[in-house]
Amino acid sequence: MFDWVPDLSEQSKSFLVLFFKKELLLFRNVLLRLVLLLIPASALAGPPFVTDDPVPVDYQGWEINNALIGTLVRGGGVAGLPSIDANYGAWPGIQLHLQPQIAVVWGPGNTQAGFGDTQIGAKIKLQDEDKDGWMPMVSIYPIFTAPTGSAARGLGTGMGRTFLPVWADKTFGKWIVDGGVGYSINPGSAGKNAWFVGGLVLYQLTDALQLGGEIFLQTAQAPGARDSPGFNLGGSYDLSHTYHVLFSAGQGLANQSATNRFSFYLALQTTF
Repeated sequence: MFDWVPDLSEQSKSFLVLFFKKELLLFRNVLLRLVLLLIPASALAGPPFVTDDPVPVDYQGWEINNALIGTLVRGGGVAGLPSIDANYGAWPGIQLHLQPQIAVVWGPGNTQAGFGDTQIGAKIKLQDEDKDGWMPMVSIYPIFTAPTGSAARGLGTGMGRTFLPVWADKTFGKWIVDGGVGYSINPGSAGKNAWFVGGLVLYQLTDALQLGGEIFLQTAQAPGARDSPGFNLGGSYDLSHTYHVLFSAGQGLANQSATNRFSFYLALQTTF
């Protein structure tokens, strides 16, 4: 392997082999953590935000978000280009969810692209909002992320993951307040169970334009990783009854270089 350096001793050659193997393993671990960064950007998200709402899609209705999403960190990043978020109202108060994506992961001297992990879930409404009182709408939204992406290439985690959140929503005139908490089960030696908590405030500025902001905390999802508090600002604009533009951008509030220097979401939503 090292014939191009004939002056090296066998001991030195062995050292270099071990060094490069260690560097390759380190790079794979970096890619894995970058993939995990995509979870708060998409897997837990209520487009275009990380914090979701409890409102299911109408019975026999469709909501499809064709999105470009990504998170940048020091020396690399991860993106879904595109991420297809498909939701169907299978029953009154029950929404089925499927989200495949093409994942792009880049780090020092290496870029990988291909089919990423796939989400499967169901949003189930437990309680309607009391329009005249303070009781919010409440839903649960369990999501399983199937390991369909290549872990060897850094496009997936190689293990199935489960997110178990509870979401609540209350409307005050033109204001909407969403919030919730969830627990992530991330098995395997490269995974770590984690908590998510988030809050979102939206304002209906015009009939077509809604703007808002959120703040959230995602605890570490991998050994040696750091917690990821952050914020996003964004909204939605109705092009028509069928087509809508969703957008948001933000960054971490701590540990930015390792978790979230900048994140973005841009989607064309189709409802019918």
